[in-house]
Amino acid sequence: MDLNTIWFILIAVLFIGFFVLEGFDYGVGILLPFLGKNDLERRAIINTIGPHWDGNEVWMITAGGAMFAAFPNWYATLFSGFYLPLVIMLLALIVRGVAFEYRSKRESQTWRNRWDWMIFIGSFIPALLWGIAISNIIRGVPIDGNMNYTGTFFTLLNPYSLLGGVTALAIFTLHGAIFLSLKLSNDLLERARKIARQMWLPSVFLLFAYIIVGYFDTDMFSKLGVNPGVIPILGGISILTVGWLLKVKREGWAFLLTALTIAFSTITIFIGLYPRVMVSSINPEWSLTIYNASSSPYTLKTMTIIAIIFVPIVLAYQAWSFWVFRKRISTKSRLEY
Repeated sequence: MDLNTIWFILIAVLFIGFFVLEGFDYGVGILLPFLGKNDLERRAIINTIGPHWDGNEVWMITAGGAMFAAFPNWYATLFSGFYLPLVIMLLALIVRGVAFEYRSKRESQTWRNRWDWMIFIGSFIPALLWGIAISNIIRGVPIDGNMNYTGTFFTLLNPYSLLGGVTALAIFTLHGAIFLSLKLSNDLLERARKIARQMWLPSVFLLFAYIIVGYFDTDMFSKLGVNPGVIPILGGISILTVGWLLKVKREGWAFLLTALTIAFSTITIFIGLYPRVMVSSINPEWSLTIYNASSSPYTLKTMTIIAIIFVPIVLAYQAWSFWVFRKRISTKSRLEY
């Protein structure tokens, strides 16, 4: 296995970590104005992700940095072609971060309600746009022979990518509802359980619709074949099993399986792409690959050494933080936000 393939796998792992961890963050933010009926309840909901949300976003920053260093042409084409949606996403994330910090700066209920809706918007938009972006990467976008994106913003808003955006939105919301079922208590716990059960069937429907449409709109199935392999099948089984686990109130296992659904889906996308990193809809030969988009072998070698040293440290710290803040939260807990 060459270094180009190793870094393709490492970037896939970073995106898996990001979607699994930030996915429930987005879900919690989306549910905040609807699940919390008053300020105390909303503060309890925000405190479930308070110790984690900024650390979870580091996975996205690291993935972007790894793309820039390992595959600079991929980074350049992606960020120039997807410039407007990525700027919108960045602004939404900035608003979300500011909202977490500012909502409790004043006692005014109107003030806090406005910031709560900013948290909703700052969670809704990135969840939607990530689904749209990933769908366009696997469907293909107009890239010319010089690796330049030649489409417009509206090129990205095709039926398949919009379906992908709604699917990501539904699964992240389900993931967040199940996370809240693990972290809240009393009335909030029962409401979170109810929303999780309500979100399960739409999530299943959208995911399988996305797969079916993908059969006709992408080359994923021509690459993977009629039998796509164990990983995509396990992803489907995982999301189907979640419904039964929610019914018997086994939220811990349900959360694990929604995480596996997200992980297996991301792995399937990267398997379908390999060795490409962006598909050209103009000419398949103009697609970006792990070879024509990569840095020099020396750069990849240096980065590999750095990753071997620091990635385990980051993983250990994040595991430790989840262990420290593992207890349930209620409206009677010490609330900071």
